[in-house]
Amino acid sequence: MKQIYSSFHEAVKEIKDYSTIMVGGFGLVGIPENLILALVESNVKHLTVISNNCGVDDWGLGLLLQNKQIDKMIGSYVGENKEFERQVLAGELEVELTPQGTLAERIRAGGAGIPAFYTPAGVGTPIAEGKEVRTFDGKDYLLQTGLTADFSLVRAYQGDRHGNLVYNKTARNFNPMMAAAGSVTIAEVEHLVEPGELEADGIHTPGIYVQGLIEGQQEKRIERYTVKAKA
Repeated sequence: MKQIYSSFHEAVKEIKDYSTIMVGGFGLVGIPENLILALVESNVKHLTVISNNCGVDDWGLGLLLQNKQIDKMIGSYVGENKEFERQVLAGELEVELTPQGTLAERIRAGGAGIPAFYTPAGVGTPIAEGKEVRTFDGKDYLLQTGLTADFSLVRAYQGDRHGNLVYNKTARNFNPMMAAAGSVTIAEVEHLVEPGELEADGIHTPGIYVQGLIEGQQEKRIERYTVKAKA
């Protein structure tokens, strides 16, 4: 059986200053909302965060930004967060931008124990500056390193007490690969079930990758509304 936390504050209490954390989600879909809120309230500082994006100004990882808890962000998209832009331009935040597919593969590689790989994405762009480029079959490829983290915070639809996880549709996004790449993975689940209740063939993340779980309900905010004008 895995550690089942009784509170979100307890779940994140081992995350200390200068930790590297991966946070699942794409936009606001599939983010571990309550774990992020607990991390904000913990006031832990100088974090390096690996995530596809950094939330919005008033939700998700954007709350950590507002509280000046992030020193460095490794991600692929930052377009919805004005505070992110302000901190970057003011020199308050270090940013490492990576093409989205490359970011996903760097995380997957880290979880698989693969230290580096070659990809054509980014060749001839500022992404390639200072990095090794090799030619295979007449085409240039850029060396990218795998990514790991001290802690991975992921969100799942269901999880059992053995740590097996099932994600809901697009909330699957970065969560499975991040679960494998963290030294300690903490899963926020909407429904905690007993062993045997999950269909074995339908498990997305095996429990071997998960060290702790906590059950909680999410607000599931919408990042951007698109509505049809009245006729």
